[in-house]
Amino acid sequence: MLKRFLAYYKPHSTLFILDMLAALLISAIGMVYPIATNKMLNDLIPNRQYTAVVLFGLLVLALYGIRMLLRFFVQYYGHMIGTRMQAQMRRDMFRHLQTLPFSYFDRSETGQILSRLTSDLFDVAELAHHGPENLIISSLTIIGSFIYLCTIHVGLTMIIFACVPILVVVSIYFRKRMRAAFKERRATTAGINAAIESSITGIRVTKAFVGGETEYDKFEKNNSLFVGACKKAYKAMGWFHSVSSFITDVFNVVIIVAGGLFLYAGKISAGDYTTFIISVNLFISPVVTLIGFMEQYQNGVTGFSRFLEVMDEPSEVENPGAKPMDGVKGEIRFTDVSFHYEGREKGVLEHINLKVNKGEKLALVGHSGGGKTTLCHLIPAFYRASGGSVSIDGVNVNDLTLDSLRRHIGIVQQDVFLFGGTVKDNILYGRPEATEEEVIEAAKRAHIHEFVMSLEQGYDTEIGERGIRLSGGQKQRISIARVFLKNPDILILDEATSALDNTTEIQIQHALDELCKGRTTIVVAHRLSTIRSADEIAVIEEGKVVEKGTHDALMETNGIYQRLYEQQFRSQTDGV
Repeated sequence: MLKRFLAYYKPHSTLFILDMLAALLISAIGMVYPIATNKMLNDLIPNRQYTAVVLFGLLVLALYGIRMLLRFFVQYYGHMIGTRMQAQMRRDMFRHLQTLPFSYFDRSETGQILSRLTSDLFDVAELAHHGPENLIISSLTIIGSFIYLCTIHVGLTMIIFACVPILVVVSIYFRKRMRAAFKERRATTAGINAAIESSITGIRVTKAFVGGETEYDKFEKNNSLFVGACKKAYKAMGWFHSVSSFITDVFNVVIIVAGGLFLYAGKISAGDYTTFIISVNLFISPVVTLIGFMEQYQNGVTGFSRFLEVMDEPSEVENPGAKPMDGVKGEIRFTDVSFHYEGREKGVLEHINLKVNKGEKLALVGHSGGGKTTLCHLIPAFYRASGGSVSIDGVNVNDLTLDSLRRHIGIVQQDVFLFGGTVKDNILYGRPEATEEEVIEAAKRAHIHEFVMSLEQGYDTEIGERGIRLSGGQKQRISIARVFLKNPDILILDEATSALDNTTEIQIQHALDELCKGRTTIVVAHRLSTIRSADEIAVIEEGKVVEKGTHDALMETNGIYQRLYEQQFRSQTDGV
């Protein structure tokens, strides 16, 4: 872990060295005051060299002025090193998140991921700046002050130094307790973030179902866990600091008693004794700094370990020798395909055999949870088949590069996701390099152009987070325009109109019919009236294809499809 952490210093090595040199000079200048004090007490004042006393004072003042500038350098540039390292880690994590498979996001909450990208990495940045400064400079200061104190009185210095092992033992003992406690606190913080993110995202559902108290109870559960974890962490930290401070207080008692005895015995002069009392802070202060550093160290190490947990998640893997997908015709074949989700024994799909010829439309129908959407997700390799194969134009999708595969596939889902930004930004997501004329043409084909032009700022209108300022039908048509712009060879429509009212559905269906022309299409349908013209309809129940054929053929079998269709027809008739 240390090697991976140090690698983030490499791009900033020159500035880091300058920062350490500045911190070292600050520490060295700190030793000037006790040295000057010793010189004055033992030489200049007894010998009445008042001019030299004033010059010494001015010299110390000048050095303190230099130290002020050095402290500014350390505070500003040191923190900037930490900030740039934090930004690079966040950049690396964000990029890595884009490469992770769907299975990772299936088991990870958004709030937990956000916590690792923000608060965890902030603590890492603080450690990156203060860690080397506290560890290296304080260690050098301890060594330098030890040598200097020995020049004043070796015996008294050794007595003080003998107390250090006690401090080290206490630090190691409480450090272990703090590490576990602070890791637990970090996890509960992520839990709070996840609860808040979920609640805010679903605030409209909460208000519609008057679920404020329910959400509060869920939040409070995580909040209580956080308080409990903090209690453990701060209790361990409290004992750590209080016992450590007690030991440093013992240092001062030892100095007074031992130094007084040495002075009484005539083994140290009054001037040296006074200087030693002043100078011993040179030794104690960096020791205290290292003690205080332990808390920051625990936070930083915990944050970096959580960062590495994400970075060590395996990315989507392409088969060795995977080739780009070129010259697509669009024939899709499922050959004895089976699939089960990670960590689940029961299969979602079992021995699926289907074929869709170039330019044809296959409709998948059946009860919810039967595996229709999962089957669609195997085509762009969002998930890998557990058994059998999915092929396009005779080539297994596992033997194609993921980017090239997905560039040729367009997906319109029931749950439309629009990004914060403008209408134009969201349509351009289909093909970022497209011209404005191409964007407008795609919008026209999706039957959304007239609505967009009615907006005050047209295509530059901000749509709000997740398109909150648009209706369901408007969002759906923008998503369809996005696919028109992408112009894929293969199209997947996953219940694209099931969440819309009948009037809006008819409008959207015209756009979808236009979108399907000339493309191999797989439709997951809730309303069976929309897929009567499909070249083939497959009924999927509990992960198996139980019926398949054209609409007319299936209606003659007196099977599941016929019952589903007649049930929907009766419901629509009753509704009328």
